[in-house]
Amino acid sequence: MRYYAHNRFVLLVSVFALSSLMATASWSQSLTWYSFPKEYFKSFSASTPDGSVVIGSGDWQTFRWVNGVVENITPLISNIGAVANGISADGSVLVGTIGNYLITWRAFRWTATEGVQFLGSLGGRGSAARDVSADGSVVVGWAYNAAGQQRAFRWTRDGGMQDLGTLPNTRNSVARAVSADGSTVVGAATYGNISRAFRWTASEGLQDLGTLPGDESSTPNAVSADGSVVVGLSIFNAFNTSKYRAFRWTASGGMQELGARIVPLSVSADGNIVVGRAEPFDVPGEDYAFRWTDGRMEDLNQTYRHLLGPSRLIAAYYISPNGRYIVGTGYNAAMRSGAIFVLDTGFPIRGDVDRNGCVDDADLLRVLFAFGGRGYCNEDLNWDGIVDDADLLEVLFNFGSGC
Repeated sequence: MRYYAHNRFVLLVSVFALSSLMATASWSQSLTWYSFPKEYFKSFSASTPDGSVVIGSGDWQTFRWVNGVVENITPLISNIGAVANGISADGSVLVGTIGNYLITWRAFRWTATEGVQFLGSLGGRGSAARDVSADGSVVVGWAYNAAGQQRAFRWTRDGGMQDLGTLPNTRNSVARAVSADGSTVVGAATYGNISRAFRWTASEGLQDLGTLPGDESSTPNAVSADGSVVVGLSIFNAFNTSKYRAFRWTASGGMQELGARIVPLSVSADGNIVVGRAEPFDVPGEDYAFRWTDGRMEDLNQTYRHLLGPSRLIAAYYISPNGRYIVGTGYNAAMRSGAIFVLDTGFPIRGDVDRNGCVDDADLLRVLFAFGGRGYCNEDLNWDGIVDDADLLEVLFNFGSGC
């Protein structure tokens, strides 16, 4: 074991020496548009980290874009209709709901090799899968129990469908998102028109995340890779749903307001970047995709206007774990229609673990010190769940870039 590790280290040092001679800058930005299948498409669902595989749905049809080529994959899943809501990091696992307006919904997990797997029930009729962990092993969503109540669930192959319960003084619950490592589930517990955002872990159970001051309800939309940051909406009351504010929650700081009339839809792995859709109250129809970073809010149409021309980015639904890629929907002037966009912001550059714009010794040391450990962190550059040779090689091959 030690002999193998020693030889691997010698090999990596040799590659490091070579990469120092080969290093080139890799700062570039691009915007790619994918056309809608107009007869069905209604909404974006999910994306892989680099935007190479995107899924969307409409009228109980599921569509998959692979490097821009769109395919209706519903027949691969079900002949009665299916909506995919989540996708694993490598694009091999889809989760969602099989059914239609007339058929009872059933949560499913699908792979090309295994086909459709129904996830079971909690004793009632009807279930839906909403999200899946990065490796595709943990699925979350909701299912009815025998009493006809909605319950948030967490599913694994070994454990099956686990009822996560609900918060005190509420009747129903739904799970909306799961952390990349599968350990943390976020969702909402409801009673009538009131909802409260919750966070669940195996060790702590359900935790009420509260609301922003003066508000009555809250609901989460996304969670960071390790479950430590949650983003969502805090709503004034059930009778004035147009009065809402975005929040970012952390265990140490609680709920922080990000702004009024903005909808956070995705968060980076470390929780420091949030993207979504801004809906200005005084300018109807002028919604725009936004990005929030460390207290700074920006309209992506302004930041990347050199890539847009007369086109417009309306909603950012997904941001990659490292914050480089943003996927969403907008209006493409050349197509004269709505379309999906994949924005490569060019930052961070490949191999830049600490996000300072330069691939150097500090990045190499961070990967080395985390080597062999659990992934879904900044050091896990290829987002495969472990910090290993592949991540170290990405630093080495890009060493010196941006410096």
